[in-house]
Amino acid sequence: MIKIGIIGDIGSGKSYVAKRFGYPVFNADVEVSKLYKKNRKIFNKLRKKLPKYIYSFPINKNEICEAILENKTNLKKIVDIVHLEIRKKMNLFLKKNINKKIVILDIPLLMENKINKKDDILIFVQSKKADVLKRLKKRKNFNLKLFKRFKKIQLPLEYKRRKSTHIIKNNFTENSVRVGIKNILKKIL
Repeated sequence: MIKIGIIGDIGSGKSYVAKRFGYPVFNADVEVSKLYKKNRKIFNKLRKKLPKYIYSFPINKNEICEAILENKTNLKKIVDIVHLEIRKKMNLFLKKNINKKIVILDIPLLMENKINKKDDILIFVQSKKADVLKRLKKRKNFNLKLFKRFKKIQLPLEYKRRKSTHIIKNNFTENSVRVGIKNILKKIL
């Protein structure tokens, strides 16, 4: 099984690119959303660590955002609790797809949390900063302070770019992504 990790900036189109490969995708953001809605154990752990902020189940994303904005250390507390569970979910996904030729890992903190293995293929999604910000500002819950807080826990983009096996230039047209994916698949298959 070839594991492809999709990395890049927040809002660069990583999930869009991941879906376009046509192989099974593990999307960590979707899994986190499910945890917040359905996992009472995660709620109890978060409530215990952040009682001032987390008080309703299903977990309200606004409570999470407030906790992160209020105190820098809260983000690490949340990540420590949530990523352990996400790693379990990813391992189940990998077991379930063991016979697939390729699987795609769409995990925002893939490198930061040392989830990728040495022989995984890393694809960096490169997008223009101006395009990314324009797209992010269109999101209904976009918060610049939250965005900056998340940027601080990420590795520098240039480092991620250097560590990548391949780069896909995403100018937010279907054609640019399709061509990039086709060229990469030709090289790795």
